[in-house]
Amino acid sequence: MKALPSTQTLSETLHEIRLDDYVARHSDPEPPVLRELRHRANLNLVYPRMVSGHLQGRLLKMLVRMIRPRQILEIGTFAAYATICMAEALPEEARITTIEVDEELESFIEKSLTDAGVRDRVELVIADAEQLLQELDLSSYDLVYLDANKRQYPLYYELLMAGLPSGAFILADNTLWGGKVPDPELHDPQTDGIRAFNTLVADDDRVEKVLLPVRDGLTLIHKR
Repeated sequence: MKALPSTQTLSETLHEIRLDDYVARHSDPEPPVLRELRHRANLNLVYPRMVSGHLQGRLLKMLVRMIRPRQILEIGTFAAYATICMAEALPEEARITTIEVDEELESFIEKSLTDAGVRDRVELVIADAEQLLQELDLSSYDLVYLDANKRQYPLYYELLMAGLPSGAFILADNTLWGGKVPDPELHDPQTDGIRAFNTLVADDDRVEKVLLPVRDGLTLIHKR
């Protein structure tokens, strides 16, 4: 039988739930189309927890509103929740190129983008991100949202830094990876990939950076 949580653990959990609810109620509400997207993901996708949540989605929209990029590159589309959030705030004539390796997600993504009314602002590319990044001219992108294979984050980072212009931003998701990265005893490939990425960015004087403890960790990186 699974042990019951301690009183302290239960108290902490209740506090976190209340805090999350408070934050959600004092932020912009989640648009109905995104609530429906999450519902469809829970019914149809294998790992629905990978969908960006309400708070992170509103944060991504706000960051795009502030940065005002002309071209966004998204690496890892999944259900297109984050894609839609960023597209909501795109300046006129700005566009998103989003890369997804799993071709089985294509119809789900297409429906998500169409339902949200942003299909005309997004170019969906079904391809391997590592290969495409070596072929793509990155000089026109001023914002990158990185949310793909965690093992490959260090490689993605080096490829991006080699091609992005000065002044570009990288937003890297999952950089706390369930709180595993500070634990030196944990060494699964995903945790090691994120840990190596975090160290690489922290030691890189080509960039300014800050790791935010939002949801599963979001690192904001600015190329000097």
